[in-house]
Amino acid sequence: MISRLPNSLRSPFWLIIIVLFAASCTPRPELSCPVPSRQQLEWQQLETYAFIHFGLNTFNDMEWGYGDTPSHTFNPPVLDCEQWVLTLKACGMKGVILTAKHHDGFCLWPTETTDYCIRNTYYNKGGGDLVKELSEACKKHGLKFGLYLSPWDRHQADYGYPGYVEVYHRQIEELVSHYGPLFEFWFDGANGGTGWYGGADEARAIVAEHYYDYEKARDIVWKYSPEAAIFGGTVPTLRWIGNEKGVADATQWCMYKTDFEALNDEKNLKRGFRDGEAWLPAEVDVSIRPGWFYHASEDDKVKTVEQLTDLYYNSVGHNTNLLLNFPVNLEGKIPAIDSANAVQWYQKLQRDFRDNLLKDCKVTASHTRGQRFKAMNVLSDEYTHYWATDDGVQQAELVFEFPQATDFNRLMLQEYIPLGQNVESFSLDYYAKGKWLPIETGEPLTTIGYKRLVRFPTVKAEKLRIRFRVFKGTLCINHVGTYLAEE
Repeated sequence: MISRLPNSLRSPFWLIIIVLFAASCTPRPELSCPVPSRQQLEWQQLETYAFIHFGLNTFNDMEWGYGDTPSHTFNPPVLDCEQWVLTLKACGMKGVILTAKHHDGFCLWPTETTDYCIRNTYYNKGGGDLVKELSEACKKHGLKFGLYLSPWDRHQADYGYPGYVEVYHRQIEELVSHYGPLFEFWFDGANGGTGWYGGADEARAIVAEHYYDYEKARDIVWKYSPEAAIFGGTVPTLRWIGNEKGVADATQWCMYKTDFEALNDEKNLKRGFRDGEAWLPAEVDVSIRPGWFYHASEDDKVKTVEQLTDLYYNSVGHNTNLLLNFPVNLEGKIPAIDSANAVQWYQKLQRDFRDNLLKDCKVTASHTRGQRFKAMNVLSDEYTHYWATDDGVQQAELVFEFPQATDFNRLMLQEYIPLGQNVESFSLDYYAKGKWLPIETGEPLTTIGYKRLVRFPTVKAEKLRIRFRVFKGTLCINHVGTYLAEE
């Protein structure tokens, strides 16, 4: 090409311009559908946020209230939402979701739909509004705010009949129109069974797929909070992982099927579908204690820093978001031991991932799509920078050469998911004393997605090699990091 240029364009300046122009014209890879919406991508980038369970169950030592507990038993002496928010910020949470109404039907805001609410308690002489107090504390301190509203209501007399659905939709509208904007809205999956039901004291069954009119419920949420992620129901933008243990499968696809039967299939929820037709990333929910609500008997059962670290690697490290629950105690605060363990856990993660040991490495790739998608992009802090191969490439590898032999025991990998999730299998090797050796990880190296974290015994390496063995579409790797974490 250059040999055919006129002499006037053969100067070094013009040659540089021509090369840069050619590089900028390299087309980006085609989408590997489905891909996340902007809202879904922003949600996945949150990674960790908190649940708050607090209500009548707290003051009556229960997990699932029956719907007949007197509302006046809710009476925290020094409820402090700012303490909750400051605690959550200190342990790295990006937002908080409040259980505005659990299955017992008791509402933490002065709703017009029922007397079974905070208005009829001794708290703040009947003038309290916990949803407002927490939402304002979040705004003050920069935390995102979300809400959980149980579809099942064991107090309402007309639960199971058409009249309750109208009540439920009105409760949604009260919440989303007065306390937003919201980053996530939760429709729980527990539906129907025994309850007080206005004194009927009986079992009632519903067909959740049709009864709640989730499409209308979602539209009410999005009317006021169009950016809100939706959990549960028939129209989710994210999916449950299928357990409440805080563990996602090492193989974790963001793609999923959209039929209601699949959304309730715990076997498939835990890993998604390679060829699912919708982008539906997973959320892992777990409590810092055995129970979701506070119980004094569990004060010695708070998860340790080590246990919380395992949860992080098995959730965020397996391409899911972590929703960590903090039960508020009878005083109206997050207990000191819960706070201390969570803060120390976050500080440990900050130390472990502070220094990317690859930052000064020489990076080479077996294939590249051109200068615009060069291998060095995987060390950039700009999210829109990524390394990509040409179309049709079926296997590829990256090699990182350290300035000197380096110890590390953690790896972070990220695909550029705005173009889809493609990696099905990869392997890790390190070069030491003149030969390549496999890194033994103890878990299958399969999918990556938004983020994959891999733990292994410390190795001292002169080079690191990542071989992408199986992937569909075009390989697009957004970020790579190695770290030396505290053992």
